[in-house]
Amino acid sequence: MNIFEYTTPKTNETFTNLLEHKNIKINRIVSSFEVESVEYIQEEDEWLVLLEGEATLLIEDKETLLIKGETLFIPAKVPHTVIKTNHGTVWLTVHIF
Repeated sequence: MNIFEYTTPKTNETFTNLLEHKNIKINRIVSSFEVESVEYIQEEDEWLVLLEGEATLLIEDKETLLIKGETLFIPAKVPHTVIKTNHGTVWLTVHIF
């Protein structure tokens, strides 16, 4: 699989599970301009890198802007919401259980 072979959805996001092994799960997420504002409070830690585009997250009531190449670690049980993305934003997320 080539991580850069994808179709950008017209709305929301598409999630592709790339690997699940022992205590990790790796996903590719492709976002459109319109993303549903869902608050996530996960049981696992999450590390992510923005491969393309730009995104704004709300993490514990603070806005965080990510641009291409930036990484972020979100500890387990920390509330976070994607509030804005550029069309064609591509994420790689690693969930650590």
